[in-house]
Amino acid sequence: MLRIEEADVVARLRADNPWWDPGFRPEGPPFDWPRRAFADRLFRLLRNGPRRAVVVLGARRVGKTTLLLQLVGEAVADRAGPPVLYAALDTPTFAGRTPEDLLRLFEQAVPHDPRGPRLVVFDEVQYQREWERHLKDLVDRFPDTRFVVSGSAGAALKRGSAESGAGRFTEVELPPFTFAEFLEFRGQPLVEVEFGPVVPTFNCRNIGELDAAFLEYLEHGGYPEAILDPRVRAEFDRFVGRDIVDKVLLRDLPILYGITDVNELNRLFAVLAYNTAQEASLEALSTGSGIVKPTIKRYLDYLETAFLIYRLRRVDENARHFQRERGFKVHLVNPTMRSALFGRLRREDERLGALVESGALAQLLHLPLRRHLHYARWRDGRLDREVDLVALDPATQRPAWAVEIKWSDRPARAPEEADSLALLAEKHRLAHAAVTTRSLCGSWRPSLVAGEIRLVPTALWAFALGWASARDEPEIAALLRETGMLGARFVVGEGGSCDG
Repeated sequence: MLRIEEADVVARLRADNPWWDPGFRPEGPPFDWPRRAFADRLFRLLRNGPRRAVVVLGARRVGKTTLLLQLVGEAVADRAGPPVLYAALDTPTFAGRTPEDLLRLFEQAVPHDPRGPRLVVFDEVQYQREWERHLKDLVDRFPDTRFVVSGSAGAALKRGSAESGAGRFTEVELPPFTFAEFLEFRGQPLVEVEFGPVVPTFNCRNIGELDAAFLEYLEHGGYPEAILDPRVRAEFDRFVGRDIVDKVLLRDLPILYGITDVNELNRLFAVLAYNTAQEASLEALSTGSGIVKPTIKRYLDYLETAFLIYRLRRVDENARHFQRERGFKVHLVNPTMRSALFGRLRREDERLGALVESGALAQLLHLPLRRHLHYARWRDGRLDREVDLVALDPATQRPAWAVEIKWSDRPARAPEEADSLALLAEKHRLAHAAVTTRSLCGSWRPSLVAGEIRLVPTALWAFALGWASARDEPEIAALLRETGMLGARFVVGEGGSCDG
């Protein structure tokens, strides 16, 4: 079989690794771009963590490559640092080359002791067949080399990591921008975080400004490039539609999973994106699309593994799962996709509430906690009752906390709008339950059995979720996991506490 000459492969490696030149300095983009909140966690893991390969997962264009290059920049800034190799495995020049081949060429181009410390980064590793076998072998052969790989196909990477990388791979998921990161990158300090003796306090002096920023976040805030580059914002529909969605649906998924009818898959995703946060079922999707249920299920799996959607499973009022999956909610992992594909929703549009719901949930979908998140739906006499978000305790499978997500201040004046949440809180004696609002704080106690139901502005709660999700402190992680940040304090305006 004809192959690309090694000299051309090396030339491409040199072009992608300018730090092989002794005079190189890590200056300019992307080295001097602001770092995402999750960067420090990854860098500490590589410096102080176990000697494992790190697998960085995430959707297209959420900043994985930028983060990896910033990691490289930190390594090469130390002139006494280890040799560094960066290779994007979807580069056509590397076609037919294994990671072992590229590592061998690296050793020839930059002579060094392969048994010593070095940093090796393989980007878009899902395009390498049996990548996990290659990586496992390299980790075993070169224990002092820190290997970092990244990719945009969650199923292929997670499956390979689980099957072949036990004890050798550590997974890190990089999400779309959280709301807290969005504000930080825009230089909008609209929320002050104070560390109290027990829990943090989230203080917002102008909730109107925070609400407006949250709506902008829902429109274009999920991608770093859209924040840093006004040209991307100006053509946001093209950026998302062509550069992200089309590449995933027309290239990534067909290549990785052998999908032949990409038009079917595209139509299904469009329907799900348009109806984010709405309940669906295999039966209804099959009837509406004319696609058989097994194929629908496969497509849903594919879209979820590509970090496009997330299926929130249903429980009843007793927190029991259904033996058959009767219904589920489909949320966009990055809610900004809806406005990019279908245009912005008017501020008075009733459908904005569903987008807000997806936006709040998006702050949590990169965490292991997501496996324990559900929505509750049950029949109460003639009434259908629903609670938007219910977190189950993994040890007891009983509700730990619950939230009804609203984009309105009506619940503050009409508590009966949260009757379903009140019933669930009373039944399970929840200490942490809340209804989110547009701007108002407060609380009420629906019974002597349950704890207070808090009223917390949606944007402020979403900020707290995203802020906490990027931090390493055990006490913050526990507060997020056990209370959904409802155990924190929220203050709006001049001392207006959400604690009642």
